[in-house]
Amino acid sequence: MVKIAQISCGTDYSGVQKEIEKAAATFGAEIVIPEADLDYIDEAYQKFGFNAASSSIRLMIARAMSLVEGKSDADAVFIASCFRCAEGALVRNEVRRFIQQNTNLPVVTYSFTERTKADELFIRMEALSTIVERKSLLAREKQEGLTLGIDSGSTTTKTVVMENNKVIGTGWVPTTDVIACTQDAMDQAFDGIGYKLDDMEGIGVTGYGRLTIGKHMNAQLIQEELSVNAKGAVYLAGHQKGEATVLDIGGMDNKVITVNDGIPDNFTMGGICAGASGRFLEITARRLGVDIKELGPLAMKGDFKQALLNSYCIVFGIQDLVTSLAAGNTKENVAAAACYSVAEQVYEQQLQEIDVREPLIQVGGTSLIEGLVDAVSTVLGGIEVVVPEYSSHIGAVGSALLVSGLGDLKK
Repeated sequence: MVKIAQISCGTDYSGVQKEIEKAAATFGAEIVIPEADLDYIDEAYQKFGFNAASSSIRLMIARAMSLVEGKSDADAVFIASCFRCAEGALVRNEVRRFIQQNTNLPVVTYSFTERTKADELFIRMEALSTIVERKSLLAREKQEGLTLGIDSGSTTTKTVVMENNKVIGTGWVPTTDVIACTQDAMDQAFDGIGYKLDDMEGIGVTGYGRLTIGKHMNAQLIQEELSVNAKGAVYLAGHQKGEATVLDIGGMDNKVITVNDGIPDNFTMGGICAGASGRFLEITARRLGVDIKELGPLAMKGDFKQALLNSYCIVFGIQDLVTSLAAGNTKENVAAAACYSVAEQVYEQQLQEIDVREPLIQVGGTSLIEGLVDAVSTVLGGIEVVVPEYSSHIGAVGSALLVSGLGDLKK
């Protein structure tokens, strides 16, 4: 059983502790609390060097120290604090950094509320369990044989056919009925390549619809998108060795994953508002009267400083956009401002939760919007952002790659 060390503050009296334990147990993992007696709390607190006012946060620090010093044993780490607590947010990030610098354990951080339920934590617990249990599979560097990868996403469904380490067919359709649109995407991928479904030696599935599609297709691999996307990204970008950061700004939520030698070791996902998502850019394109594919080039011609969007909310963000257009601003400037607004919000909500490692590999459908890629680079101080070939099919590629290695693991 995978042991996930919980280092947190406030989960007991907020009522979410049972939800955390339920989420972990769903994926065969056990929540363990690192040991820390009263004397050790003061000792660990002094070593850590953070001036915390809350006794609960001091205990949180001591539990992190206990894990690092080997007084407690675990396979992965879940760090959580209440989203209303500023001190908790600061310590959460410092504890995460401390554990990453001193252990090789995969870590996820989370900001909870008293309404947090187990299903909101499922993908995080599943990813931690997957990284621990399938580390050798995630280290795989090449695809072999003939495999099909399916990414049943919230807004689009992507498929990829791979043969001996090469993508030979792709499909991409909007997600409606998950089974019907998967079939349409497979039809696209098989078109003109001389193969059909019965020829596939393995099928891998990821994304929001993975359980439904996996069961329907009798897939050999059904895996959450955090580990799959990370694998697909470093594979396509040619960065399977060393460190990298993967950024996926999606239609519903965003994922930021740090990777070391092909293995994810820290990730964060979600977002406060759809104003930090691809959905906001879709609405922006519609309001500007252009196709979403035209938004990127349009933004590259504009200056975001001339049309600032001040709101985090998708509704008020669009209101700012309309106001700017009414004041006579150009479509180019507004497009640039929309891209910069999303990049800035992703930075403030998520990229600050990790230590960004270069190269930054941007994937997902929004990676095709060059104005957004440029804005991400600008927000991060001008670092190079890598957008690999097939970046929008990253989950499908990762699934096709990983499923080819299942036989080696005899699972």
